[in-house]
Amino acid sequence: MITGRARVGRGVELAYDVFGERGRPLVLIMGIGAQRVLWDDALCEGFAGAGFRVARFDHRDVGESTRLDAPVPKPGRALVRSLVGARVDAPYTLSDMASDVAGLIDALGMGSAHVVGASLGGMVGQHLAIEHPRRVRSLTSIMSTPGGRRYFPEPRALRALFGKPPRSAEEAGRALEEMFAILGSPAWRIDPARWRAVGALVYERGMSPRGFLRHFAAVLASGDRRAQLRGVRVPTLVVHGSRDPMFPLRAGRDMVRLMPDATWLPIAGMGHDLPPPLWPTLVAAVGRHAERAEARRVVAPVGFEPTL
Repeated sequence: MITGRARVGRGVELAYDVFGERGRPLVLIMGIGAQRVLWDDALCEGFAGAGFRVARFDHRDVGESTRLDAPVPKPGRALVRSLVGARVDAPYTLSDMASDVAGLIDALGMGSAHVVGASLGGMVGQHLAIEHPRRVRSLTSIMSTPGGRRYFPEPRALRALFGKPPRSAEEAGRALEEMFAILGSPAWRIDPARWRAVGALVYERGMSPRGFLRHFAAVLASGDRRAQLRGVRVPTLVVHGSRDPMFPLRAGRDMVRLMPDATWLPIAGMGHDLPPPLWPTLVAAVGRHAERAEARRVVAPVGFEPTL
């Protein structure tokens, strides 16, 4: 694994890890306020073993990436304004976060990449496909939403996100375990020890409650993408669980209906997490999706001019 930092825009540097020296470029985008270590090392190595050169990173405002000095929107007020269709003010939007990813792809010398995004990461991936389509060879959107008020989380899911900030590594581990006991997949038992270890690691790397709140405001400020998704031509795989309390199954199903080149992969019993027993399925699905997308790419030689 190679670790580094990349300047991706004005005043923003992203901390990243790369697994694998060769292969098809793959960028993993994690969810709201989540550090890159939530893409487990073993899952990243699984992607690398499937022929990918894998990059995972910390979003702006979290982990080891740039922490911004910006206002912290009040989540309750932002949520109410979103529900009534009013404008939500935020220091940055999902479009800005997508531009960060485009900058990372450039900084790593990838040119373009297969993109896999989970939850907020799926939203950022959608903006990347809408606004930077040349950077995206294929998109896999996992447990995400096309935006809009009709895909509102269950109250218990929102409450789980807004727990009290932990004051120790031990508290952080327990908090993550408790959160995924609510958000996780009913079909697979969570591993408490694994989540406690991940939570402690996240705490030691540096938590950012303010960054989480700015991410939340970015989601609400970015609004509904459904009309824009109709014009996306990037091959897209939509993965969604039948028991997701954060975003209902119809959020993923509607994305497939909206997007001209989308494939649907519903998973029975999956919630708002990536349980280890599903990793081989996910690696295989993304690998097949990337192969199909690569086979359809047409690259013209430099200086080529078509004749009519």
